[in-house]
Amino acid sequence: MEVIKTKIEGLLIINPRVFGDVRGYFFESYNDSVFKDHGIDVKFIQDNQSLSNSGVLRGLHFQAPPYDQGKLVRVITGAVLDVAVDIRKNSPTYGEHIAIELSEDNKTMFYIPPGFAHGFLTLKDSTIFSYKCTNLYNKASEGTVLWNDTDLNINWNTSNPILSEKDLVGTKFKDFISPF
Repeated sequence: MEVIKTKIEGLLIINPRVFGDVRGYFFESYNDSVFKDHGIDVKFIQDNQSLSNSGVLRGLHFQAPPYDQGKLVRVITGAVLDVAVDIRKNSPTYGEHIAIELSEDNKTMFYIPPGFAHGFLTLKDSTIFSYKCTNLYNKASEGTVLWNDTDLNINWNTSNPILSEKDLVGTKFKDFISPF
């Protein structure tokens, strides 16, 4: 497994070693000791999966403490543009983001620790997205930052995604008070 640090402390890109032949492929999607060797010393306690068609944007979501979540995300089938925004108020990269394409072809994974708003735009129909989470979901702790806030300057390469009601009314970043 190749683990790549990003310009934002804590966000890690993980490229598994894929073994392929005429039968298909095999790769290790999680190895506790390898992850610990790279500073990901967490306990994942909930797995989630979503199915979305092309043009669906989910995010930018987070859960406030004490229900904050770290996430290990990847695409099973299809492709997404995955985005994590630093919402740790004392971080030197507060308000900055990393965007990365995750797909069934590249098999890349993205580790997002607590203190980040997270979202993705699906790039292909029938995209299956997988999340390993370090905490249980808690609706009362859920928050949403507006996906297209101009202060965040995220290039989603779309102006008219398919959004949920909560994503239509996310908090503008200038009005956002971080719980982290």
